[in-house]
Amino acid sequence: MENNKLFSEFPPVSTEKWEEVINKDLKGADYEKKLVWKTIEGFSVKPYYREEDLENLTYLNANPNEFPYVRGKQAKSNVWDIRQDIAVKDAAEANRIAVDAVKRGATALGLCVREITTVEQMETLLKGIDLTKVKINFTCSKSYLPTLKLLVEVAKKQNVDTKEIAGSIDFDIFNYALKHGEFYQSEEANYAEAIDIINYVEAELPKFRALTVNGRMFHNAGSNIVQELGYTLAAANDLMANLTERGCKVETVASNMQFTLAIGSNYFMEMAKIRAARMLWSKIVEQYAPKCSCAYNVYIHATSSTWNKSVYDAYVNMLRTTTETMSAAIAGADSISVAPFDVAYKQADDFSMRIARNQQILLKEESYLDKIVDPAAGSYYIENLTNSIAQYAWDNFLAVEERGGFAKAIRAGYVQDEIEKMAQQRNQDIATRKTVILGTNQYPNLSESMADKIQPKECCCCGAKGTEVKVLTPYRGAQAFEELRLATEKAAQKPKVFLLTYGNLAMRKARSGFATNFFGVAGYEIIDNVGFATAAEGVKAALEAKADIVVMCSSDEEYAEIVNDVCAGLKGKVKSIVLAGYPKEQVEAYKAQGVDEFIHVKTNVLESLTAFQKMMNLL
Repeated sequence: MENNKLFSEFPPVSTEKWEEVINKDLKGADYEKKLVWKTIEGFSVKPYYREEDLENLTYLNANPNEFPYVRGKQAKSNVWDIRQDIAVKDAAEANRIAVDAVKRGATALGLCVREITTVEQMETLLKGIDLTKVKINFTCSKSYLPTLKLLVEVAKKQNVDTKEIAGSIDFDIFNYALKHGEFYQSEEANYAEAIDIINYVEAELPKFRALTVNGRMFHNAGSNIVQELGYTLAAANDLMANLTERGCKVETVASNMQFTLAIGSNYFMEMAKIRAARMLWSKIVEQYAPKCSCAYNVYIHATSSTWNKSVYDAYVNMLRTTTETMSAAIAGADSISVAPFDVAYKQADDFSMRIARNQQILLKEESYLDKIVDPAAGSYYIENLTNSIAQYAWDNFLAVEERGGFAKAIRAGYVQDEIEKMAQQRNQDIATRKTVILGTNQYPNLSESMADKIQPKECCCCGAKGTEVKVLTPYRGAQAFEELRLATEKAAQKPKVFLLTYGNLAMRKARSGFATNFFGVAGYEIIDNVGFATAAEGVKAALEAKADIVVMCSSDEEYAEIVNDVCAGLKGKVKSIVLAGYPKEQVEAYKAQGVDEFIHVKTNVLESLTAFQKMMNLL
């Protein structure tokens, strides 16, 4: 057999040659503006990457289950736990849901235990669940150690070996402080309680993790990816430093640590985030000189983002959670909770919870994502994303450390202020539709009505707000637009938007489509038309339709033919005359003739629609 390379007849092409062709195709356009993606995290992403872009990434020499664990801590498979989170106060109902979830594929449970205070209630909650096979994760507890003691007591009554019970408890002093405005008891008392919980877990529940760092809190308050990761690492490091100073072993603290990260829709970036998290945490733990490699293997639990979920067109949430789950699975998350598609507006039901579980089951049993370790490895793109996220997240980590650590940083409001700045930027991007939330700020389902479907939901995590720490408030990016549309739905009559289409077929259809999306976002009734031969014909039809708003849809050149006549015929007879587009040279003249508003791609849609709502007395 000839020892020739496959495709040796194709000579390699240098980067310079590629760049030469690209610049030629750009025909003088700015390379940076056209092809380089400026992420909201602050770094640039090139249009393509090549092998040479991996040359300085030293961590690539490590295999799976090797320091710094970028490639995960499993060497032979990529198995993760399918976790069903259940936030129901009633123990019997929560148990019904839990038993059904396990029967249908869940291998871990996230149980809200705020109302579970007796052995009898814990027995009811865990009835019919094999504690040695299903991982038990307690969330939103108000008494952490007593909850664990209840679990142990129930297990012993059932003759279950507590040494075989795996899971976690959501003990996160910083998350509590950011949510409630004060530390649980006090910061010092929290560290003492953490040590008590760790000691108890080590003695009775060695497969349990006693400490959780909730990065999802940052994500769902509007942070970007590098903020979420950097602040999660800073919080974890603060716990590590304070607990080791108080006599805990590095290995003990680290092996009891769980990161809970929210996964958003940025498919490849979210993969890279989890990979970067393992790398950076390994580097941090290394500085504490652990005596066991087990200290490096942080447990990462991934949850669906709530920030990007919507009330309108809620089935799109299924698509969002599918890509989010894929990101987490491919990146090697240890367990994943998928949010049911309807949780934005109601308590999840059996159907939505089943769909959420099945998304993971399909990714395992039909896509075999649990069979391949780190399938993203070696991808020029993902490896460079991992490196960029690691660098920028590290900068965020260092910024917190320079302020004395995470506890001092949140007392000063630094972390909260930085996240709020980012949330404002993200809100602006949604308002201007630079960021699209499908079905909410773009391409709405005009026939959809949701006001009568929104239900009050049980909340087992609420509490009083203190003033010791500035509160960080989770929200959904879609909320502002949803409030506009809900106000329209609740009105006695929807505003009517009449599209006065004229002239060039392509332009009038494009602009009528734009106007339909624009006003449809607020739930207005849209009256489209095939096109009018004259302005007078359009004016007559608009008045007959009893329109509130009339939108002229034509080409910039043809607006000169109709604007004056349309305004003369409608001024004072409709509430607003709008022009779709922005013919810059004629804007002032058209305003003088009677045009009230111009809508175009650079319009702040939220701001504009809010003004229309107020004009209609809907807000």
